[in-house]
Amino acid sequence: MARIDRRLSEMGLVLPAPLKTPAGRLPFAMARIVGVRVLIAGHGPLNPDGSLAAPFGKVGREVSAAEAYALARLTALAMLGSLQRTIDDLDRVRAWTRVFGMVNVAPGFVDTPSVINGFSDLILELYGPEVGAHARSAVGMAELPFNTAVEIEAEVEIAS
Repeated sequence: MARIDRRLSEMGLVLPAPLKTPAGRLPFAMARIVGVRVLIAGHGPLNPDGSLAAPFGKVGREVSAAEAYALARLTALAMLGSLQRTIDDLDRVRAWTRVFGMVNVAPGFVDTPSVINGFSDLILELYGPEVGAHARSAVGMAELPFNTAVEIEAEVEIAS
């Protein structure tokens, strides 16, 4: 068993099935290899079956900061699932280079970095500081697709 797969298993975590979108077909790839980089489209939190994970709504109103942190962790798992389907072996990741976190915020909610820490913390737990450290933005948005509380996109470098 590969190192990252083993670590996920030890942590009791499961990568979800591909997104079952309520919008039907999405006309883009969830992850695209370009040389030694993988560009990863925006992902939201998923349940193990690929359906969108609740709670839905704005952080600071319908969704608490703690719930949003947990949703960001689920988003990391969704992204890892897409990445694994694209590159086969998650151990091929040599560096998490960039993460762009978006939070569906109620007016006045400004603690977006703490929400996106749910994603970053899990990536660092799985990959360690050498591979898992990444540049990051965490911004508030007026709306996100399907009323999800969190959406995150990323870029990684892989072994060729």
